[in-house]
Amino acid sequence: MSYVIMQDVGFLILLIGLGIPLGIYMYKVMLGKKVFLTRILRPVENVTYKVMGVNPNEEMGAKKYALSALAFSLFGFIFLFLLHLCQGFLPLNPEGLPGTSADLAFNTTSSFVTNTNWQAYSGESTLSYLTQMLGLGVQNFVSAATGIAVLFALIKGFTRRQCRTIGNFWADLIRSTVYILLPLSLIVAVLLVSQGVVQTFSSYHDIVTLEGAAGSVPVGPAASQIAIKQLGTNGGGFFGVNSAFPLENPTAFSNLLECWSIYIIPVGLCFSFGKAVKDSKQGRAIFLAMLILFVVALIGVTAAEIFTAPQFDGAVVSGNMEGKEVRNGVGASSLWAAVTTGASNGSVNAMHDSFTPLGGMIPMFLMQLGEVVFGGVGCGLYGMLAFALLAVFIAGLMVGRTPEYLGKKIEAFDMKMVCLVILAPPLLMLIGPMLTVMNPQTPEWLTNSGPHGFSEILYTYASTGGNNGSAFAGFNANTPFTNILTGLVMLIVRFVPMVAIIFLGGNLAKKKIVPVSDGTLSTSNGMFVGLLIAVVLLVGALSFLPALALGPIAEFFTTLG
Repeated sequence: MSYVIMQDVGFLILLIGLGIPLGIYMYKVMLGKKVFLTRILRPVENVTYKVMGVNPNEEMGAKKYALSALAFSLFGFIFLFLLHLCQGFLPLNPEGLPGTSADLAFNTTSSFVTNTNWQAYSGESTLSYLTQMLGLGVQNFVSAATGIAVLFALIKGFTRRQCRTIGNFWADLIRSTVYILLPLSLIVAVLLVSQGVVQTFSSYHDIVTLEGAAGSVPVGPAASQIAIKQLGTNGGGFFGVNSAFPLENPTAFSNLLECWSIYIIPVGLCFSFGKAVKDSKQGRAIFLAMLILFVVALIGVTAAEIFTAPQFDGAVVSGNMEGKEVRNGVGASSLWAAVTTGASNGSVNAMHDSFTPLGGMIPMFLMQLGEVVFGGVGCGLYGMLAFALLAVFIAGLMVGRTPEYLGKKIEAFDMKMVCLVILAPPLLMLIGPMLTVMNPQTPEWLTNSGPHGFSEILYTYASTGGNNGSAFAGFNANTPFTNILTGLVMLIVRFVPMVAIIFLGGNLAKKKIVPVSDGTLSTSNGMFVGLLIAVVLLVGALSFLPALALGPIAEFFTTLG
């Protein structure tokens, strides 16, 4: 137990210690300021602008910014969809894998374009090296960069006054890719290779097991994709069992590095936000709210996996080891589960389906909160800022005063956009399970019945509706019905809130700054942090407690009995 505590505390120290300087760096990058990599990377940035034929200094209004983001994502969708269908005729396919079915191609394309990386397949038996690299790997970069770009469009809405523009989407996209994601990915990939993560174009290795059976060990250019899948909070595994596979996550250091990679950019962006609005206390308040929610969830998962494990002959085993790698144990598996579902990452180093009822419920609830506990790259912070606007609106109603946040009055249009951001994911997370349980074929796709079977369905749509991508397993999601439904869910919950955030930023930018007065609610003190946490939990509880009562909560009491 002491080792688990030391591991978690060390993880947090490493995260905060490196997150602060990274946040300052990202703030400078996204506002076009000079950084230590400018001399090296500025030529790359300029060449990219020239090839694309865009002027980085051309300002965009909200409508043009949103259309640019949607058009870019649509182009990536079409390219990746066709790549899946045609991979059997393309190079870098040493195993001769055929193209995927149209419904699986739609699902996977929706997943990676939306930064979800939900996978209804095993990568090593379904996708070629070319599809993994040129298709999924590229989307790992650009979907994450799109999230960062949209976040800074919102931040510019807060910082600009009586302005009709919120920046340039193409400049924001390219800067976040060239200066942030590429350098970090290179560092992490090299460190992963040093730990034994594979990076090769050779074909799979034929082996003979100890029992004398023939088999093969899948390999491939994995380290480069694993680096960006974690840093970009993507999460899609190069191999079917994701980071539980020894060649994807072989050591204790690689496990810590990959966990750190998931959170480091979302943590840093909190401090970038504080610098950008010229009030570091605002960034620290948002960070503290996220941190408290994460620590409580981490303690809950770890305690559930250690203390609610099954008993045999009256003796408690050393935690629930079902579905976990021995090299990771309960502590590292619980840490990863809390990290990956707090962020919209979705990678796993243990099978969440085998967690105890309460241990599996907490990661599910983290996703149902809207992936705002640090959350995805960019989208996690703009989701939490939407909750912050809701919190100040509620506080304003209590005292009969027009709410303000960062000097901007929050009015009717702003709250409409906030409602789209906050309520669209829960709505889809509940509609999906409803349609699925009504389908007469669903029992054939489940390997468990009763509350646990329902939990598998509920987790599926919490994951896809939260743009997370992790799976509870036990539910056969690779069917035309599920592929199409979850694909639509992923697209809606990604782009409806994204467009709403862009228009929210555009509307805020048009407003003048309201001077602080004695009646202005402080949004940087402990009281506001508590209010923000309460609003996040209240929305999550009101939306999902009835459904959770039918799944993991019912399973817990059944198991207890």
